Amino acid sequence: MTAGEPGAVQDGSSKGGLRAAFGGLTTRGRSFLAAGVAAAVCAYVLGQADLLRVGLLLAVLPLVCVIVLYRTRYRVTGTRRLTPSRVPTGSEARVHLRMDNVSRLPTGLLMLQDRVPYVLGPRPRFVLDRVEGGGRREVSYRVRSDLRGRYPLGPLQLRLSDPFGMCELTRSFSAYDTLVVIPRTVPLPALRLAGEASGYGDGRQRSLALAGEDDIIPRGYRHGDDLRRVHWRSTARYGELMVRREEQPQRARCTVLLDTRQVGYAGAGPDSAFEWAVSGAASALVHMLERGFAVRLLTDDGNAVPGSGSDGFAGSTQESADSAGLMLDTLAVVDHSDGGGLSRAHDVLRGSNEGLLIAFFGDLDEEQTSVAARMRQRTGAAVAFVLDSARWSGGVEPPAVPAARAEERLRQLREAGWIVVPVPPGADLPALWQLAGQMRTDTQSAGNGGSTGFPGGWS
Repeated sequence: MTAGEPGAVQDGSSKGGLRAAFGGLTTRGRSFLAAGVAAAVCAYVLGQADLLRVGLLLAVLPLVCVIVLYRTRYRVTGTRRLTPSRVPTGSEARVHLRMDNVSRLPTGLLMLQDRVPYVLGPRPRFVLDRVEGGGRREVSYRVRSDLRGRYPLGPLQLRLSDPFGMCELTRSFSAYDTLVVIPRTVPLPALRLAGEASGYGDGRQRSLALAGEDDIIPRGYRHGDDLRRVHWRSTARYGELMVRREEQPQRARCTVLLDTRQVGYAGAGPDSAFEWAVSGAASALVHMLERGFAVRLLTDDGNAVPGSGSDGFAGSTQESADSAGLMLDTLAVVDHSDGGGLSRAHDVLRGSNEGLLIAFFGDLDEEQTSVAARMRQRTGAAVAFVLDSARWSGGVEPPAVPAARAEERLRQLREAGWIVVPVPPGADLPALWQLAGQMRTDTQSAGNGGSTGFPGGWS
């Protein structure tokens, strides 16, 4: 829930003065003015004094309305509130608008409209009746988008009109809000695979059975600390009782790699291969965070999210929600990269134990297949969801030769230790997730679980 900053309506002088006010004449006001001038000219030519009075009345009425409306000083504040401020694609968010008349004088007829991007729907407009002094009016509308992204809402505009409808002036507020449309995520099955260690299981928090060394930086003694952990050297140095920190358990790590190369995907729109890959990456990272993993999002250009913490991974369990929000916000605006290949992502993965690696690849040529194969050598386990964008964009089977080449590249990944899952058009990610688990089980049954399986299983 996000609350917009209240803002006061700007007066007419900020809109260019009285000249801008005359520019707010409506069709009715311009018609009255033109009719009055024409009647005055005819009265002068024909010498009809009564017609001249009628012409002056018609011409003066819109001018008086402009001056009165221009000199009106409404003290009105507006507030916008989003519920929620982050929604998945295809879901609705409600925008609440509140107008407060902070002066003692009542207002006239007001028309309230909010500026929204066209992808969120039509521009909302509301007609507010007379608002008494100190009164309040509340309205709301809904927005929805099938395209992920960050969309600004505002500024809020207030259109003032005179009782005769001769003139309309627009006053704007300065505050605006942002609606974040994130990729849609789907729940994934929690797999309990053969060879799992204790602590890996359905409904239990996954924790690694390894523990790091004691932190060499001591801390002050707290009531209940074991006296056997007193660090006497630091105690003598600081003049107070200091103890060694407890062992810091490590969390199982998972890297979700998203291939964003433009050459790897064909087509566009909500049903394209690239959008499926983005949604799949979002579902995977949310699932792994829920299973207790320390997760990070990595793209082919080498950018990792979150960028801080332990080696760029998500922090403690308490920070998992914030980390998930940060990664989903990144996926909400992720776009195609410059096509530099997977080498920069390989450089990030190189030289460290990354634990589980889940990758979503587009089309891979011979060079990129070789780079992806080397990534497996730097990780404990790896699963690759490979999309054939030609089938996604055309909806037909590709020619035999390209299909053979694609199968050869998938075979190279399997030989490098990847668990490879081809993704057909419109595939169901939970079913493919289950299939990946079955493929791993089959690999273990063939006696190769030590080289391609997940250490302790994966969930």
